[in-house]
Amino acid sequence: MENSLEYWIALNLALADDLKAAKKVVDRFPRLADAFTASVEDFTVLGIDRERAERLASPKLLDQAHREIEKLAKKKYSILIQEDGSYPEYLREIFDPPFVLYCAGRVEALKGPAVSIVGARQPSAYGRAVAERLARDLASRGLVVVSGMARGIDSIAHWGALKGGRTVAVLGSGLDTIYPKENRSLFEKIIERGAVVSEFPLQSPPLGFHFPLRNRIISGLSLALVVVEATRKSGSLISARLALEQNREVMAVPGNITSDLSQGANWLIKTGAKLVETWEDVAEELPSPLKEELLSQKEEDLAEIPSLSPQEEKVFALLQPDSLIHIDELVETTEFSVSEALSVLLSLELKGVIFQRPGKFFQRRL
Repeated sequence: MENSLEYWIALNLALADDLKAAKKVVDRFPRLADAFTASVEDFTVLGIDRERAERLASPKLLDQAHREIEKLAKKKYSILIQEDGSYPEYLREIFDPPFVLYCAGRVEALKGPAVSIVGARQPSAYGRAVAERLARDLASRGLVVVSGMARGIDSIAHWGALKGGRTVAVLGSGLDTIYPKENRSLFEKIIERGAVVSEFPLQSPPLGFHFPLRNRIISGLSLALVVVEATRKSGSLISARLALEQNREVMAVPGNITSDLSQGANWLIKTGAKLVETWEDVAEELPSPLKEELLSQKEEDLAEIPSLSPQEEKVFALLQPDSLIHIDELVETTEFSVSEALSVLLSLELKGVIFQRPGKFFQRRL
């Protein structure tokens, strides 16, 4: 069968790490099946290095592709290629869309209007709170939140979005190589309602150069990209540049001018990025009629405080949305015992008004 899935997977197995070389092959062989009867020399004359040319000409490559498809089917993962109707339209528009996209979860999550949220790997308490609230507010209003499932702002954005709606994660590794490893539970949660995608073969490791490639897909799937905390050398600024090249809206959350974590986002704002404080700031920059539809929705107070007991009110009043307080400080201030304080904190956490952070630190939701 001409241009069958097996040929596209074989091309991806050989050249997922070299999009330029893959495009040369596709341009040279309009009937992709013909590429798999070509010689090493046929590929080297296209300017493809010998190692990659030998991969492409290997008689084992199509067998490997067949096994890859079987593995994907067994896991119930989807494979999207550009000629499919299910391939994301926004992604198809960019200069260098992936030829193959592996998808775990719900393919339909890739079709909805989306906004990307990216940022620092080690954010401040302020950055965590803002990213979680913004993702939750956007997702609860029907937008898909896209990010890279990395540590920090990416993961927080995914978790926040899951509290309100759908999210899509784009990996810099294969779907069988979750990175970072501690995000396995996040991966499982995302695929229940959203999707996790990658252009890399299933077993691909998280190599450093994969992540800039991954970033073009994050922005490519989205109408707009929001940066929440970034240093001046942050990879988030690469994502912002790619978004601009793709004609996407770029926005940023302002931060403390004395913090290194704010320099990248504040610089983006100074150079023309939209300043974002709330979900409405994002909605205002989206195309019509989506913008009007979102802004016409009745504003809900998502941060409305539920009924609290006197003990809960006492602890809640001590917590802040932009800083962390340790359990020891709460015990000292409230004069509760440790067990009493932990009981109250657990109740507040179950009511959804506070976060617990590693090391027995606590933080109020925005």
